[in-house]
Amino acid sequence: MPNPFHLAINVTDLDAARAFYGGVLGAVEGRSTETWVDFDFFGHQLSLHLGTPFATEATGKVGNHLVPMPHFGVVLPLPLWRDLAARLELAGVDFVIPPSVRFEGEPGEQWTMFFRDPCGNPVEVKGFADMGAVFAG
Repeated sequence: MPNPFHLAINVTDLDAARAFYGGVLGAVEGRSTETWVDFDFFGHQLSLHLGTPFATEATGKVGNHLVPMPHFGVVLPLPLWRDLAARLELAGVDFVIPPSVRFEGEPGEQWTMFFRDPCGNPVEVKGFADMGAVFAG
């Protein structure tokens, strides 16, 4: 990936965030101080800073679902998505939208799951059988 994305968000508890992002999601921890920690989040730089998480509301209409807005996440090849979904289910993560397929048989067919981190930040992880279809119209 030539141009990783950087996202900085607030969390209320760095220890809980470390356990979730590092332990459950498998992100590799990078630099940190007493007030923030960086993670390699699937090749992107995710910086978690102590503070009040952004307000969210279920206003994003996608298919038959209203998803939390704003949210962030990652797009993975389907085998990695399935591995992560199994790891999240095993960890007892409470899904906003459980692992499922949407737009089945259409351009942009994708698997998705929504959940919140321990501080309430909504995360979506998408999976594609064909990564070339991520931007299919």
